[in-house]
Amino acid sequence: MLHKVSIAGLTMDTVSNTPIIILKDQENRALPIWIGLLEATAIASALQNIHFERPMTHDLFKNFTEMLNMSVSKIEICDLKDNTFYSRIYFMSGEKVFDIDARPSDAIAIAIRFKAPIYVDETVMAKSDMPIGNIEVLDNSEQGKKWAEYLENLAPDEFGKV
Repeated sequence: MLHKVSIAGLTMDTVSNTPIIILKDQENRALPIWIGLLEATAIASALQNIHFERPMTHDLFKNFTEMLNMSVSKIEICDLKDNTFYSRIYFMSGEKVFDIDARPSDAIAIAIRFKAPIYVDETVMAKSDMPIGNIEVLDNSEQGKKWAEYLENLAPDEFGKV
């Protein structure tokens, strides 16, 4: 069974100084996924509707996919093995449907750009079951404040002209 999720927030793991994206389902269960800084930036810029003069990697992928008359119908976080999440991106091209393996952070960044729904398999939710109330999305540590400030001050000219 698949659970439709939404992005509840981005935060920083104070122990590892790694960004975390937090997904939540309709039952308020949370799924934290540790991601890289560049992927967090790609997700944050898409969520904030920041557009750059030159395409970032996920934007380039979207442009290329659309040139081939394909779209992304959904992404699915489908497995969790040895603390590593696995996901698939589902494409449609005419009547043809196919999917490819992807890192969850990349799949989420692409889903945002295509406005595609994000799903999590029940087995992944069961392995990571955590009520949303148990996660402090707002990190008040020095590192958390720096991360929040970084995201708030994310300027298009840091990546190129807008």
